[in-house]
Amino acid sequence: MITHDHRFVRQWLTMTVRGVRSAYGEGEFAVAIAMPIVFALGFYLPLRVVMSEQGVDYAQFLMPIIVLQAVAFTAIAAAQRSALDKLRGMNRRLSSMPVAALVPFTARMTTSLVRSAVSIATALLFGALLGFGFSGGAAGAVGFVLFALAVGGVLAMAADSLGILARGPEATSQLLILPQLVLGLLSTGFVPESSFPEWARPFARNQPISHFAATMRDLADGSLTAETAAPALIWLAALAVVFSALAYLAQQRRRSYP
Repeated sequence: MITHDHRFVRQWLTMTVRGVRSAYGEGEFAVAIAMPIVFALGFYLPLRVVMSEQGVDYAQFLMPIIVLQAVAFTAIAAAQRSALDKLRGMNRRLSSMPVAALVPFTARMTTSLVRSAVSIATALLFGALLGFGFSGGAAGAVGFVLFALAVGGVLAMAADSLGILARGPEATSQLLILPQLVLGLLSTGFVPESSFPEWARPFARNQPISHFAATMRDLADGSLTAETAAPALIWLAALAVVFSALAYLAQQRRRSYP
């Protein structure tokens, strides 16, 4: 006899495999691999000499924000995926089948985490070629990756919900790409706070991307303190609560789509 839990797991695995295969077939993993390399080269090559003159090991400084940008682009893929599922009538078909309500959402989140893991691995391998490393040891490396995956999961949850609520895939890209780029560039992930004009420093210092990058930087160096970690964890928890509510709203709306 198949229990409810076993049925959920079986359906989740089936839909996750479908999602991963579809993502692979549509080139999403190629993008997940290319994006961190493009971002790393785009900032490392022109800025490494300037940062070196300021006494900054730029490869070590830069890689956390490259990883964060990579998982953010993965979230955009999650938004497009959920929007396409809605556009293609997948929601309607699934609602007429004996599929648990949370299975599609959970499968899409798992697929997004797989894409994030591929992108993070690519960023770290390429970063190692540039000189990035984990001087904090294995614990710092594991913490770095888990924190990046947590950020990626929270962003994917928000993007997936927007994909369901938006009119189509193009609208989701417009909603997500600009805020991601603006917050990334106006953070202390690419350059130190001292590089910003005086009026911009409070925002650059206190926004979530800056706290995330600082936490990951200290995890890599093995120097993380509660003073650095606390703001990042508070931001992450707050965003998780807000985006969980958004995901709940989106799932309720999903059931009403024809």
